[in-house]
Amino acid sequence: MNKELQVKLLNLMSNTDAKKCMKCGKCTGRCPSYDEMDLKPHQFVSLIAQGKIDKLMESKSIWVCLSCMACVERCPRGVAPANVIEAVRDTIIKEQGNNGVKAEDIPPIIDETVPQQLLVAAYRKYNR
Repeated sequence: MNKELQVKLLNLMSNTDAKKCMKCGKCTGRCPSYDEMDLKPHQFVSLIAQGKIDKLMESKSIWVCLSCMACVERCPRGVAPANVIEAVRDTIIKEQGNNGVKAEDIPPIIDETVPQQLLVAAYRKYNR
């Protein structure tokens, strides 16, 4: 797939207009995973606006993102960096054919002390 088509697809999947981003960094400042990311949320939005898909696809940040949507809440322009990250993550998962986590794959060590949000986020990330 050519890059221009891939950019359009990612914009459609993320339902985000990356060109609305004013690069204020408020999304990145709110991100709880900021320290672990090689690309920050505002950089994801900037790269998709520039059409630099390869750099997005190679980023480790897509697997570090918690999908907490803190970046979305903080954006003054309504840009959704988490949606861009989810769209890139989904694209890679589909390309690799690794689509899904089965209930039996969840380790037996999960008990009542594990936050339910963790389980829901895992299913959201890996079951598309």
